[in-house]
Amino acid sequence: MSSFVDDYFSALFEWSPTFGTSVGLHQYDLKIEDLSATAFNRRIEQLKELQRRLTGIRNIEMKPDDQIDAEILSGQIQAELLDLETLRTWRKNPMNYVGLPGSAIDGLIKRKFAPASDRLRSVIARLKGVPPLLEAMRQNIENPPHEFTDLAMRIAQGSVSFFKETIASWAKDAAGPDAVLFHEFEEANGAAAKSLEDAARWLETTLLPNSRGIYAIGAENFAKKLLYEEMVDTPLDRLLAVGEANLARDYSDFIETARTIDSSKSPAEVMHSISNEHPTEKSLIPDARKTVEGIIEFIKKKNVITIPSEVRPTITEMPPYARSGTFAAMDTPGPYETTATEAFYYVTPPEKDWDARHKDEHLRAFNAPVMNVITIHEAYPGHYIQFLNAKQFPTKTRKLVACGTNAEGWAHYAEQMMVEEGFENGDPRIRLAQLHEALLRDARYVVGIKLHTAGWTVEQGAKFFEEKAFQEPANAYEEARRGAYNPTYLYYTLGKLQIYKLREDYRKARGAGYSMQRFHNEFVKQGSIPIKAVRRILLPEDHGPTL
Repeated sequence: MSSFVDDYFSALFEWSPTFGTSVGLHQYDLKIEDLSATAFNRRIEQLKELQRRLTGIRNIEMKPDDQIDAEILSGQIQAELLDLETLRTWRKNPMNYVGLPGSAIDGLIKRKFAPASDRLRSVIARLKGVPPLLEAMRQNIENPPHEFTDLAMRIAQGSVSFFKETIASWAKDAAGPDAVLFHEFEEANGAAAKSLEDAARWLETTLLPNSRGIYAIGAENFAKKLLYEEMVDTPLDRLLAVGEANLARDYSDFIETARTIDSSKSPAEVMHSISNEHPTEKSLIPDARKTVEGIIEFIKKKNVITIPSEVRPTITEMPPYARSGTFAAMDTPGPYETTATEAFYYVTPPEKDWDARHKDEHLRAFNAPVMNVITIHEAYPGHYIQFLNAKQFPTKTRKLVACGTNAEGWAHYAEQMMVEEGFENGDPRIRLAQLHEALLRDARYVVGIKLHTAGWTVEQGAKFFEEKAFQEPANAYEEARRGAYNPTYLYYTLGKLQIYKLREDYRKARGAGYSMQRFHNEFVKQGSIPIKAVRRILLPEDHGPTL
């Protein structure tokens, strides 16, 4: 099994060298993705051969750890084949093309894993691959959904300034006195930036008027994605019923909590009044930084989970290439990174070309109580704690595979768990903020299913976010549009519910030996693998359902 695992990931990193760099394997730094149609067809055949090999291996008796890893990798292969062969997103989604150049370069410049001049040479090598990559987009994309092209335009336009300003400024320092090296960079970067400008123009003038494609993937493919990526086999009708019931509970709790804050106002008005105290464009990042220490102090005082390191993440603006509708994100060094330690907690600022109302609605989403909940999710004890445990994950597969119900489910679970444990001394505004974030995820759960299996439009989804999750109109539209290209973004709430059930079953099994800290420590040390697999590891005698 170990040789297959090595072969699978070697093939994956050759296909996606940007991913190789991100996990800390720097032999891939000089390469950038080949996204030509020929390369996609070659990858499909490679995956089929890997699947044939894995099927043969799984017919032989294996150790329990190998059985789990084999099932995870089989799901990964089937999920990728579903995407490439059936859904064919490489033919439908230009976002995947225009977002990659910035990601490929940023991964080389933001972490000091090698001397700057060496990393600059890798940057130059990747820059030379940007024009062919964007030409492949023009050759491959056919009649995408309007929503995909519209977002791709934002990413491409934002990436141009990232290349011309951020990357160019870094490269000048990295080259130092080496004028020849810097000249080589300027030529490659100029060509890359121009290709992004051309791509942005092509998206707006040629592709957007012809973007009439359908984003819905249908019930059968939706169910397959959940099975392959998350090991979730719950029938969709029951899955939807679970999500709607959870939304109804959170909605009721939100209304009741709002009444305790101010019974003279409607729940939406109460939330709006709380969001009146929001950061400005200038204070957004400093305000986010202020949330960290109080949360860490609470975790230690309450023995919520072990914090393996005192190194803090760097809190900064979301890079332009990554602004695809998300409000915050955690970007950490890979599990095989031996030198660089920089972890980035990104917060998305308003776009410069937004009008004053759009900016205000965006910034309201970062009001003080919600900002605390976001930091719990992204950093402590959410994603950053997961990262701090990554080097302890027991197998290569568990170090390198992450699924949404675990990674995002854990971070979303952390929000509710921290409030239940008494964070901020039961302040109802924190409870309301946590419920506001929960309703957002609950709405994603329902909207994702409805967009892809029930014929909903993005506009219908946006209305649902406004009415059921109390989202500002601009943010509601961003959220619904995300569901068009991220069908199974129900994994936040779905994962949270699975973790709560696992915690309760674990508590019953451990009896007097149970502690919440012990459960949390054991959970995060398994890696971000499907929760069904985590259940088998933590409760080997338990064969119950995950929901």
